[in-house]
Amino acid sequence: MRDGEIDDILKKAAQAQPDPDPALLDKIVASIRPNMRQVRPLPPAWVLRFTLMAICIGIAIAGAARLGFFGMHAMNDTQKLIFPALAGFITVAAAAWAAEMIPGSKRHHAPWNVLCAATFTLFALFPTLFHDHHTESFVRAGLACLTTGILHAIPIALAGWWMLRRGFAVNPTGAALAAGSLAGLGGISMLELHCPNFQLMHLLVWHTAVVPVSAAIAVLLTKLVQVRRAQVDTR
Repeated sequence: MRDGEIDDILKKAAQAQPDPDPALLDKIVASIRPNMRQVRPLPPAWVLRFTLMAICIGIAIAGAARLGFFGMHAMNDTQKLIFPALAGFITVAAAAWAAEMIPGSKRHHAPWNVLCAATFTLFALFPTLFHDHHTESFVRAGLACLTTGILHAIPIALAGWWMLRRGFAVNPTGAALAAGSLAGLGGISMLELHCPNFQLMHLLVWHTAVVPVSAAIAVLLTKLVQVRRAQVDTR
């Protein structure tokens, strides 16, 4: 079947439909109008991206200032290269989250790719910059860092959600992945500024884990909200 034949079929089907009753249309409009509210448009995408970056970096620095910049002061110049790498991924994750909240916007990086790239890059970068292979207090110190990183990721995610609350996530899971990745990157940035424990396994396991764990928590909470809404809608 050719395109022209399909067009003819659709035109004939449209012509066969009777015009709607004007009175019915007026009734529908009258029922909708009281619930309509003017919507304030979102800021431009670049404003959203830079604001998300500022939230992430600002909370990371504020947390490290409160706890102490022991990690940054203990690093040599080579080890401080971890910060440009984290800043780069924060930029990409902020762009991914903003894009997920603006339907129809151009997506340069899929949220899942951002999460994987950030995690595996850290796995490759830490052994290059840090060479302490001791494992003293591995679990106790590690759990403390993981908890601290996630506790700093939470306000980043909440502040970012508040800023993007007027957006709409066509793919809620993708938006949650991007949000959790950005929040986790903020959490690990705070740890690198604060934590002077440069044992390689500590960094690889507990610091890096802040990013995927934060993303997993964000996705889980999003799924729970979706299930709850579905239950409410079926009542």
